[in-house]
Amino acid sequence: MYLSTLLVLSLSALVPVSASSDQTKTVEFNVKPGGDVHTFAQRIRGYECSFTYASQGGTNEQWLMSVGLSDDDRFFSCSIWRPLGKSYLFFTQFKAELTGAKLEYAHAYSAAAAAGQSDVALKEEEFTVRDSTVTGTVGKFNAQLSKLVLIGRTRHDEL
Repeated sequence: MYLSTLLVLSLSALVPVSASSDQTKTVEFNVKPGGDVHTFAQRIRGYECSFTYASQGGTNEQWLMSVGLSDDDRFFSCSIWRPLGKSYLFFTQFKAELTGAKLEYAHAYSAAAAAGQSDVALKEEEFTVRDSTVTGTVGKFNAQLSKLVLIGRTRHDEL
């Protein structure tokens, strides 16, 4: 059951750009280089996902953030990714945070070197997972990022 729920929530990231409902939302945003710290966030009901980062090199890139609630409101998911795959920016730092949900699963990815290949999971030492955040580990993160996936358990209680 848990793995099937994770799969369903992860697939919520595949909804079309600008899709929105009471349970899911996908929004396009620019990731900006220049070394300044930027934050982008999306909310559904009382749950929020925020992505804070600083990056260098190149020009703005189009990224997507998808947030969603499971049908029973027990899980809140957030996926942040570059739809074109590989990012040409170098991330000097990143943090993704869930508000209103306790993080149960998080993983970070960089794009594969060859086109057509799937994303490559970052090494576990490159990122740190806490109760509500996933961050690049200072001194270990290799500056390459193409996707973040977070799934949290909500504080939803049965009546």
